[in-house]
Amino acid sequence: MMTDKSKVSELDEKQIEQAHLDDVVDKIKKSETKLQEHITVAEEDLKVINDAFDDIHLGVSGDSISMDAALSIHQQQQMLDERNNSWQQSRQRLDILKKLEKTPFFARLDFQEKGEPKKESVYIGLSSFTDEKDHFLVYDWRAPISSIYYDGKLGEVTYQTPDGEQSVDLFLKRQFLVEDGKIKAYFDTQETIGDQMLLEVLDGKSSTHMKGIVKTIQTEQNKIIRDTKSKLLFVQGAAGSGKTSAILQRIAFLLYRYRGTLTSSQVVMFSPNSLFNDYIKDVLPEMGEQNMVQMTYKQFLARRLPNLSVETLSEQFETVVDTQSKNVGKFVSDLEFFKIMTNYSKLLGQSGMAFKDIKFQDKVFIPKEKIQEIYYSYGPQYNLGNRLDATVDRLVKMLRRKIGSEMRSKWVSERIENLSKEQLQALYVTADQEFKNGDEERKFLARKIVTAMMQGVYKYIKQLRFLNVATNYLNFLKAVPKIIDLQKHGITDEQWKKYVTDFIQNFNNKQISMNNLSPYLYLYDLVTGKHGELEMKFVFIDEIQDYTPFQLAYMKYKFPRARYTMLGDLNQSIFTKKNSQTLLSEAQSLFDADETRVVQLVHSYRSTKQITDFTKAMLTNGQKIEPFNRNGDLPNLLQAQSEAESVQQVIKQIKANDEHKYTTAIIAKTLADADQLHKMLSEQGVKSTLIRSENQRLATGTIVLPSFLAKGLEFDAVIMWDASKDKFDEDEQQLVYTIASRAMHRLTITSIGELSQLLQRVPEKYYQIEEKA
Repeated sequence: MMTDKSKVSELDEKQIEQAHLDDVVDKIKKSETKLQEHITVAEEDLKVINDAFDDIHLGVSGDSISMDAALSIHQQQQMLDERNNSWQQSRQRLDILKKLEKTPFFARLDFQEKGEPKKESVYIGLSSFTDEKDHFLVYDWRAPISSIYYDGKLGEVTYQTPDGEQSVDLFLKRQFLVEDGKIKAYFDTQETIGDQMLLEVLDGKSSTHMKGIVKTIQTEQNKIIRDTKSKLLFVQGAAGSGKTSAILQRIAFLLYRYRGTLTSSQVVMFSPNSLFNDYIKDVLPEMGEQNMVQMTYKQFLARRLPNLSVETLSEQFETVVDTQSKNVGKFVSDLEFFKIMTNYSKLLGQSGMAFKDIKFQDKVFIPKEKIQEIYYSYGPQYNLGNRLDATVDRLVKMLRRKIGSEMRSKWVSERIENLSKEQLQALYVTADQEFKNGDEERKFLARKIVTAMMQGVYKYIKQLRFLNVATNYLNFLKAVPKIIDLQKHGITDEQWKKYVTDFIQNFNNKQISMNNLSPYLYLYDLVTGKHGELEMKFVFIDEIQDYTPFQLAYMKYKFPRARYTMLGDLNQSIFTKKNSQTLLSEAQSLFDADETRVVQLVHSYRSTKQITDFTKAMLTNGQKIEPFNRNGDLPNLLQAQSEAESVQQVIKQIKANDEHKYTTAIIAKTLADADQLHKMLSEQGVKSTLIRSENQRLATGTIVLPSFLAKGLEFDAVIMWDASKDKFDEDEQQLVYTIASRAMHRLTITSIGELSQLLQRVPEKYYQIEEKA
């Protein structure tokens, strides 16, 4: 029990901390005023330079330009760029200061460095802030010293600096809850992050956009964030363990750590869908950093095939795969298939490359047989890429020779005779161009006309469109049974022929499946010698469990110099349904063992203890998941005898959630299920937003969405629609787990008649049953 004396001293301590905070806020405000003055001056400078720039341009007449004018334009452009850059940096800094003004810091550390006579106190916040004498009043959470806030207990602790390991004696670790410049509460703790602090943050409501949570980074998350050694960092994390938060904070840390040598355009994040991209888009800007390149794996590949439509998430999810097709699907998704294709490409150096005719004015100009002859005229010292470059050079030379012969053609003479005065003027270099004689003029005009006509053929050659990419891929598929014994993979000749026929049929309909997409483009890259994007330094792959080993190997090929962070929950495999352990070992096999690190996040923070216990019990072979001790209601099961009754139960539950100011997401298995439920709610006068595709944005209020779009998201309350018997197959256990683990505060399961066999295995102590609406 707290004594009166300790209450008084705590009150005094809080007043001292508040006085310190007020002093820091005062200095931040002064800094903001100065920065605003600097921005105003910079804006005036930009206007002056821009006006002067316009004057120079007005003074330059005709096509001629003096050396002085050219130099002046160049200098003005440089000044403009410098001022613009300075203005943008100042604006960004002002945005950060505005955030610091509300919450300057969230932690304090008191420590003594080895060999130093006196103790030091440092405060940690979202960004660094110094006074006029460059003394640090606040340290950036990413600074080396700040890591002891996240990692160390009291006593002797070490932390990494760019100059090596540093050792300190830590006396105090204090955490603050600050709102609008006022200290609401503070906690002194020995732990990494005290439970009170976590509870405050976790009790908050969900929103349509994810927030950064730098003040509650856990020790295991900090290992992920500050890792600078691994070529592959593999993060296996339970649902709600803060995987995505840690990754976004890792990106912010890397941009801070390698400032000057790393830009946000050299960091790419592959996320599960576009909906998720929108959900996390504010996190990095909140930390004062620009967003990384962000896309889905499908977007990354499909942009290269604008004339083909790629299987959608919904099609991919809802395709019923029979047992026979599963073996084929597994085979074409594995590393062995990647290796077979790599070896096959080497054989193309000797024979078998397919080409298309090059046409001019609808007639064959260079037949495909001739291109093949040229291609294979280069010796074995040429690799595929060099061989193709040499072929392009030869074809361009042939095109140039063709220009000479085509200039004498009848159609060119007719074209010249029919040119109007305006068309003639457009072809001349200058309006008063002179020629020695009429024959010279005719030659000049003929060359111009033929060159313009040949421009399309030139592009066709340079863009490698004479390569028959589809036939090359088809030839590869047909060659597979000769290269490998398919029976060892449980595949018959007939099944493989059907796979090849399906590819042809889809391709003729301008469609391609996800299974064929990566191999199709990989073969093209091998043939053309494209070695990927060498500038990319960090690649992040979220929801790794829904990638195939082939896709991971192809990613490694596309970004050969990058360091990789792969994260996911092997209990939430929706699309691949693969054995989780093999995925991990196959990903690791792409890297050297000593450059690989696996981090497990077992603590689940998103959901209440009751919801986490319930979702854990669904998994027959789930890894160890530790719930955070935040209490709430038991998940409730609504059983109805008919669909209409179930809809009424859902409406009643939405109202109960609304009373608690919870945002509700109703998650159905398929898009058709979600669509139908949305209509039924609408007929009952209940407002909700249906999320049909990944290209939509999360709306406020009640939303209805299919399960495959729920990846990575979280909601105050989740209603799982129609978890009836036989609705989910036995191998969809992970899908059910994914749906249920989206809930933060309340989880409701509905069923019409008997409950799904996947949920019947959950002990009754983990939920409560409400039978009537």
